[in-house]
Amino acid sequence: MRTLVRFAAAVLLVMPFAASAQSWPTKPVRFILSLGPGSGADLGARLYADRLTKLWGQPVVVENRPGGDGVIAINAVIQAKDDHTLLWGPTANFVGHPYSLDKLPYDPKELVPVARVSGTVVTLGVPASMHVASLKDLLATAKQKQGSLNWTTAVTMTDIILEGFLKTQGIEATQVRYKQPAEAVSDLINERIQLYSSAYAIVRAQVQSGKVKLLAVQARNRVPGLDLPTVGELGFPGLNFEGLVGVIAARSSNLPDAARDRIGADIKTVSKDPFIAERLAATAQLNVPGNAAEFAASIDEQVKQLAESAKRLGLKPKAQPN
Repeated sequence: MRTLVRFAAAVLLVMPFAASAQSWPTKPVRFILSLGPGSGADLGARLYADRLTKLWGQPVVVENRPGGDGVIAINAVIQAKDDHTLLWGPTANFVGHPYSLDKLPYDPKELVPVARVSGTVVTLGVPASMHVASLKDLLATAKQKQGSLNWTTAVTMTDIILEGFLKTQGIEATQVRYKQPAEAVSDLINERIQLYSSAYAIVRAQVQSGKVKLLAVQARNRVPGLDLPTVGELGFPGLNFEGLVGVIAARSSNLPDAARDRIGADIKTVSKDPFIAERLAATAQLNVPGNAAEFAASIDEQVKQLAESAKRLGLKPKAQPN
């Protein structure tokens, strides 16, 4: 009898959590993206939205809110105060905000990791017309001709990582800023900039047409399908950059823990579909799903790496929440 009572009590304890997971979602889910249509993260979000719609029995809608280095999308999610409205996109945007913004227009504690989805393949590209054989050759030339290297990156975090790296190499170079990452490609082809750290997807067409040459991939491991060395192999591990894309909830939305766990588990389930893996690869993304704890650990790595690069430049976080 006592055994039955204990069992019944255990069931009652578990039931609220199970019910919470099963009852979410109760209405359409919105994924708010910090990037525009056609980006790797956008294509990935739409792939997952289609599969998750079937798993959840509710429509999953993707909304693009580009601009403001991700702030517009972040605030849209926080201000919604809705546990069915989630941020989908690269962590590199908000990780860099303390260094790039004078004031944070949101509270960083509002951003709660839910699930890691993919890793954006980031490469170092140069104009093919420069006939640069390797990254070491480019750096050697830049050292000899100080001030001759113009460079750019796609997000704040890679700005600081690349600038910090160039400083450790004793290279004086000029950063050129662009409102949209794709705008830099034309200047790269025409040698107005000589080094571009960007998502491979941004420059892939120009690489394939022979107008842009890639020197390395900014990842710990080689990327399948790309015959490129890693920056670590070349002796420059400080240039590593793991382009994380994941799902973030607003703390004030009160997304139940059980629902968060379900999202992470379902992301992993969808990732096992060969079609999804194939399509992610086609958009230059690595298939690296992870739960909330794994995603949080990956973000912590980025924060630490950025702090180390910022220290080399004498930068300190300047932005505080309003």
